[in-house]
Amino acid sequence: MEPRKDKITCPLVFTVLIAAIGSLQFGYNTGVINAPEKIIKNFYNETYIHRYDKPIPESLQTSLWSLSVAIFSVGGMFGSLSVGYFANRFGRRNAMLLVNVFALVGGALMALSKLARSMEMIIIGRFIIGIFSGFCTGLVPMYIGELSPTVYRGALGTLHQLAIVVGILIAQIFGLEFILGSAVLWPLLLGITVILSVIQCALLPFCPESPRYLLIVKKEYEKAETILQRLRGTHDVASDIEEMKEEGHRMAQEKPVSFIELFRSRQYRQPIIIAIVLQLSQQLSGINAVFYYSTSIFEGAGVAQPVYATIGAGVVNTVFTVVSLLIVERAGRRTLHLTGLGGMAVFALIMTIALRLKDHAIGWSYVSIVATFGFVALFEIGPGPIPWFIVAELFSQGPRPAAMAVSGCSNWTANFLVGMLFPYAAAGCGPYVFLIFMGLLILFFIFTFLKVPETKGRTFEEIAQDFQRTKGMEHSSKRNSVELTGVKVPEGPME
Repeated sequence: MEPRKDKITCPLVFTVLIAAIGSLQFGYNTGVINAPEKIIKNFYNETYIHRYDKPIPESLQTSLWSLSVAIFSVGGMFGSLSVGYFANRFGRRNAMLLVNVFALVGGALMALSKLARSMEMIIIGRFIIGIFSGFCTGLVPMYIGELSPTVYRGALGTLHQLAIVVGILIAQIFGLEFILGSAVLWPLLLGITVILSVIQCALLPFCPESPRYLLIVKKEYEKAETILQRLRGTHDVASDIEEMKEEGHRMAQEKPVSFIELFRSRQYRQPIIIAIVLQLSQQLSGINAVFYYSTSIFEGAGVAQPVYATIGAGVVNTVFTVVSLLIVERAGRRTLHLTGLGGMAVFALIMTIALRLKDHAIGWSYVSIVATFGFVALFEIGPGPIPWFIVAELFSQGPRPAAMAVSGCSNWTANFLVGMLFPYAAAGCGPYVFLIFMGLLILFFIFTFLKVPETKGRTFEEIAQDFQRTKGMEHSSKRNSVELTGVKVPEGPME
């Protein structure tokens, strides 16, 4: 009896898990810088005294620390914009292997910074590790999406976000003073990403290249078929091959898709706008504001050990990402995203009320903690995992790398702006700051409800054809309405 074609096989699980190590590093390097903040600031001061025989000015120390945090997102912008070139030039798997050079170099610089008494090595290392993380936010979801059977593409795509939140949680735990967050061991805390890179570099050669890339881009039909048979656990992969050939045939009739063409062409304009807005909904939801400042929220709520409450939020983050993974193929991408956005808006309002009234009654302090946990949980149900892999589903093989690059860059840009501007917004708005995010969440909810299609259980080709059909109907409707007025419509494409 022939095995089912839609089963989860060991080669598929192994490949997806090895690819997700890149996402784990992204999460780790996102969260690792927060715990040792005071220790690293002291290191900056000691280094400045060693060089200039006087303490570092407080304004310079603050600026250097802000740069150390924000430069990670700047590197991410550069890396994400280069995803398309690397993915098509070297292949998905080989590109992931190559970009580990950035992780090795960046991690080594940070690990050796104390020994070299160099503040600059931390900042440069953070920038380089940011480039690596920017690559990962595009390459990993693309690779996993192209490997996965249609019926499991959402669940396996969620592993990217799961690896990110696990990485953040590991960074929070390792950052505890009695583990690696001490004045002696903090360079190891920052440099541990090198170990993860070595592991991924050692195991990636045992993972296959994307069969979709091999068949459509490289025209290596037999190799693609062999890899598919191994990943699916069956010799009957004719339907997968036929779908890829149809997509390849359609792609051959299209000219190469550039960043500009994504916005100029009616065929791609709507999906790229959806992709960008979904990424913005993730970053502008306020989740980074909660994580960046969760410790101060818990301190203000009177928690004796706020660092453990922050780790608790990380645990909630991880648990509900697993929940999303388990239900995404049943509930659907659009439904989960709407649920997450709507729920977060409600908890943002509760958080605002609790922060405003916490000085009047002790009970409101606990309400603010519950609201924070609820906010984080709803984020991981929808806005956390969905934008990463639904972008790969909205585009066919040709425009997919460019679309992943553009949407990834928009994500990193929003991340950078939130990190830089939130302290000023918090200082100016006080407890009402989360009302800003509530307003944005409502806008994103409306956009998702009106514009985002459901992609559950559908092939890449079916989703792409839907956008073409929609645009064709709009074009036909526009032509008919104009003809009714007696005005002749010129032939040819309308851009």
